[in-house]
Amino acid sequence: MFAFILSRILQAIPVMLVVAFISFAMFAYVGDPVSIMLGQDFTEAQRQALIAGLGLDQPFFVQFAKFIGNAVQGEFGLSYRLSRPVAELIGERAPATLELAFCAAGIALVVGVAMGVYTGLYRNSWLSRALLTFSLVGVSLPPFLIGILLILVFSVWLGWLPSFGRGDVVQLGWWSTGFLTWSGLKALVLPSITLGLFQLTLIMRLVRAEMLEVLRTDYIKFARARGLSNRAVNFGHALKNTLVPVITIAGLQLGGIIAFAIVTETVFQWPGMGLLFIQSVSAADIPVMAAYLMLIALVFVTINLAVDLLYYAVDPRLRIGRGQGH
Repeated sequence: MFAFILSRILQAIPVMLVVAFISFAMFAYVGDPVSIMLGQDFTEAQRQALIAGLGLDQPFFVQFAKFIGNAVQGEFGLSYRLSRPVAELIGERAPATLELAFCAAGIALVVGVAMGVYTGLYRNSWLSRALLTFSLVGVSLPPFLIGILLILVFSVWLGWLPSFGRGDVVQLGWWSTGFLTWSGLKALVLPSITLGLFQLTLIMRLVRAEMLEVLRTDYIKFARARGLSNRAVNFGHALKNTLVPVITIAGLQLGGIIAFAIVTETVFQWPGMGLLFIQSVSAADIPVMAAYLMLIALVFVTINLAVDLLYYAVDPRLRIGRGQGH
């Protein structure tokens, strides 16, 4: 197992380097951060001094090498827009994005699996058909439109939930959380549903399809012939064997939720990393944009490793096959 984890980490290194190079190269020639930082009134001497101070007068590969060297130490330079360390900015925004992402993923996983199991076991019921119709809405509508509709109904018409912001938060060391305040919990509801709805419907349809396929297999028929109860067959045998593809999709979707929370955070003005990235794009804030993309790549690499490890916990056939391979 240790060798497997080590090999995956070694495979991740070139992936991270490629992502870092692409992101740095893509943003290095976008906009003019010096003019943005100096404003309208500046002299040429001030401009040249700032260019030298930021290291923008050095060759591209020298800038990239310094960026990688600092990134390995957890430093991504200074934000051109805010003149603050990028690591500090991301550290301030990360709790908001991670709480939103995990809430959305939790809703998608719990509700999606439950709905998928129900529609798989009772596929001819009226409720199953209604849930499948609902899933078409979740798959078809873009997140920004879902968010606007939820704001219109629950914030404007009914006035039940806030339409923007994170609410009151509590500081626990460097981590800020909205889970410990009523306004923070209320502020989480609409963006979590908006962000998780597509993943929810995707997981529901995947679980339903896998359940229908597994219930037709011979070992399920044999389990019923042995006199096992429907509960034991459906949940002890059928559901367990649908978990491997569900783990794959759910894991990758968690990375997607974190990466693509940009739209949801913009609609709800959620103070997370996605909103920071959008604000940085308009100011050509290269260090923030490159650091954000590298962080997202690291999230995907870590989730892929976690998914691979979960395979061994869920499917004993993989452990047996690997043991025989050795």
